[in-house]
Amino acid sequence: MSLSLIEHAASLRIGSVEFVSPDEIKVALDLEAPDGVAANAGTPRAFPRINGYVLISTESGHIVGQVEWIAIERSPFPKRKGFQDFGLVDLPFPLRKMRVNPLGVLRGDQGSVFTFHRGIQTFPSVGEPVLIPTDQQLKGIVESGEKRRVKIGTSPLAANAEVCVDPDRLFGRHLAVLGNTGSGKSCSVAGLIQWSLDAAKETGNNPNARFIVLDPNGEYAKVFANKKFKHQARVFQVGDKDKPLEVPLWFWNSAEWCSFTQASAKAQRPLLRRALREVRAGKTVIDATTDQERKLELRRYLSSNLISIRKDARSNTIKTDASKFGYRLKAIKDDLDVRKTIFPEYSKSLEIICSSILTALDSTYQSFDKDGKTVEYYRAFTEALANNIIKAMTDSLSLLGGIIYQEGPGEDTPLSFKGGDFADHLQILAEQEDVSQYLDILIMRIRTILADTKMKSIIGDGVKIDLVTWLEQYIGGNKAANGCVTVIDLSLVPVEIIHIITAVIARMTFEALQRYRKLEGKSLPTVLVMEEAHTFIKRYKEEAENQNAASVCCQVFEKIAREGRKFGMGLVLSSQRPSELSPTVLAQCNTFLLHRISNDLDQEKVAKLVPDNLRGLLRELPSLPSQYAILLGWASELPVLVRMNDLAEHERPHSEDPDFWNVWIGKNDKNETEERRIDWKTIVDEWQQVSEQPSPGETETTAGVQEKEPVNEDDNEIPL
Repeated sequence: MSLSLIEHAASLRIGSVEFVSPDEIKVALDLEAPDGVAANAGTPRAFPRINGYVLISTESGHIVGQVEWIAIERSPFPKRKGFQDFGLVDLPFPLRKMRVNPLGVLRGDQGSVFTFHRGIQTFPSVGEPVLIPTDQQLKGIVESGEKRRVKIGTSPLAANAEVCVDPDRLFGRHLAVLGNTGSGKSCSVAGLIQWSLDAAKETGNNPNARFIVLDPNGEYAKVFANKKFKHQARVFQVGDKDKPLEVPLWFWNSAEWCSFTQASAKAQRPLLRRALREVRAGKTVIDATTDQERKLELRRYLSSNLISIRKDARSNTIKTDASKFGYRLKAIKDDLDVRKTIFPEYSKSLEIICSSILTALDSTYQSFDKDGKTVEYYRAFTEALANNIIKAMTDSLSLLGGIIYQEGPGEDTPLSFKGGDFADHLQILAEQEDVSQYLDILIMRIRTILADTKMKSIIGDGVKIDLVTWLEQYIGGNKAANGCVTVIDLSLVPVEIIHIITAVIARMTFEALQRYRKLEGKSLPTVLVMEEAHTFIKRYKEEAENQNAASVCCQVFEKIAREGRKFGMGLVLSSQRPSELSPTVLAQCNTFLLHRISNDLDQEKVAKLVPDNLRGLLRELPSLPSQYAILLGWASELPVLVRMNDLAEHERPHSEDPDFWNVWIGKNDKNETEERRIDWKTIVDEWQQVSEQPSPGETETTAGVQEKEPVNEDDNEIPL
């Protein structure tokens, strides 16, 4: 016998509305309402339950409310109605109360498909019945929404309904995965990547996806190096023979150089930026490989200096700061003397430039003795002398193809140069400007990193990768032909440069996507995943005069968080300390996947990110078991508790807890013998980089690769 709609609703009634406000509804539960298990919803279900769902009848459908708390109200007098005591005394009976947070409206009738819509237009009145949802209604609540393309788990509070998300919403407006160590955070991040790619493959097409994982702990290399992802992922590690991590120092922009060297704003930073501009403009012509490259470098060099001289002539610097202008001309002449031997076909035109410069210098040179020393300086240059130099440079450039009409490459343009040349040129400029005492320490820092064997393989002059190859390998090739996932293992990157390396990778990726959209008119969707985000996106003091590398790294991610969506770049942050993250980046995250969070400061930070009427949901964070999380924000129609999908052992990041007991007893969980042997000599050799030091019979090639010659295997002596 089928029930009518009214009878069916009456069978699901559990109470009535007692108090209504825009963010809170209080419910008085009926005496007949279930105490622990409800059997009137189709299948037995736990009720009442914190963070569970209830329905409130209105004329537009059913308002969906989430249970925040349940309490007992003890009354001094009877409040029950319709009960006859048959002559007995009617004693006060404790009544149960429940607070509900309104979420949205569920529409649909019994037997039809239910759809959930976020937001409430009309609130219920006092006395409206409160119902327990059926399994079909629960699934309608959780499984509503368009483009539910990727299943990430099930909802234990909603009859194990499937929790699916739209990748456009999940990645397009940034995602923060927050939780304590061991709560399943890394597995969720790895799973989101795998489940998204698997869902895309089910359409029958090879995914044209791009995930870039910045992994400071080396957890994800294991996941994406297995057979399933072997041909879809590229794993870059320090010292790897096939895919070494390479981020050449000529990728660094001026802000990154200034932060690393801690260049002061007044004396050091302007000269450092000038040195960057000039070495990128062609100061390294001697190192160019092909004739075309060498010719282009010479053209850039002459163009940059010609524009600079024209600017000085227009601004009257040739008279007001004549000595400085004269020393600059002298440096240009010295450079051209070297280039005359490299470019014999242009030596005649370059000689004309040198002659015009020499004439100008001889005409203005002055000197006098002071305290037994000769002081040299230059008087004001005339416009005629400057014009002769400008004409000679213009004639020479006409032979090379004409001037490049820009003020030379900027200090941030990624043009190749050698670190040694940069340090040398910076030292020459310091001597010319008579500020060597201010730049000696800065130049020493640069030379120190160039000589550090730990950094050479990552940023050194021996790194020969070009920008096109780097973008293809690290972001991905056309149609993701070389794989959809890039894992950049930062675990062995020296601590002195890890923030710079992270900032450079993130910035280069973002700027490449900006230029792609500018040229193509459409964005290239790319997801950047930052593990241990609290280390690299940590709040900093903006008023500090010299920003350190950590601050510059954070600023890069702040820019991506603010502008990345426009250029198709999504950000996924994974952190166990949300209270230490940059407020700017957190504020730009529209979706949150919250695992167990125990620290009170972190809980308080997370609570400030969600609407007031949902804070009751976050009270469950300290007690969440592993693999459980709360999904809320733009990617979810409503806040929902999720049991994340299972991952096979080989699909999980290498972040499991240490097995103290199994190691102690020498057996694994299957009671099989398993020993942990130690060979400290191997570890020490790797630590001290013994293999990188030349040994008897070894010679170091010009490419920085050691070639062995036959040696006597019995000779174990190490030469002094």
